[in-house]
Amino acid sequence: MPGWVRFLDLGVLALALPVFLVADLPIAGYLAGGGAWIVQRIAQILMQRRAEASDDPRVVAGWTAGSMIARGWFCALAIFGVGIAVGDHAGLSAGVLVIALFTVYFMVRMILRPLDMAAARRRPT
Repeated sequence: MPGWVRFLDLGVLALALPVFLVADLPIAGYLAGGGAWIVQRIAQILMQRRAEASDDPRVVAGWTAGSMIARGWFCALAIFGVGIAVGDHAGLSAGVLVIALFTVYFMVRMILRPLDMAAARRRPT
């Protein structure tokens, strides 16, 4: 698989901007949802690297589980924050955007995981 497939969710985020503009959806919802998504993806990459750098299963589990919980809370707080600060429509549009991005991200991860595991088994240690 080409490497760009791992970042298909960011392509969907870019494609969502014209949809927000044409559909006259609150741009604050796009900025909050998209911004939170980008920040949490950067955090995910950094925390995944830390987890992969460790040989201790407890450290790996801690970074992985902590990352998932913290990133989810971060996105939820961004959605609620824009909903309270700007209005319900902005919060709803941010929430729908984050759910759409998560769906794409999750599908890609589920498709690529078996391929990554097979490649890791073939790699010499």
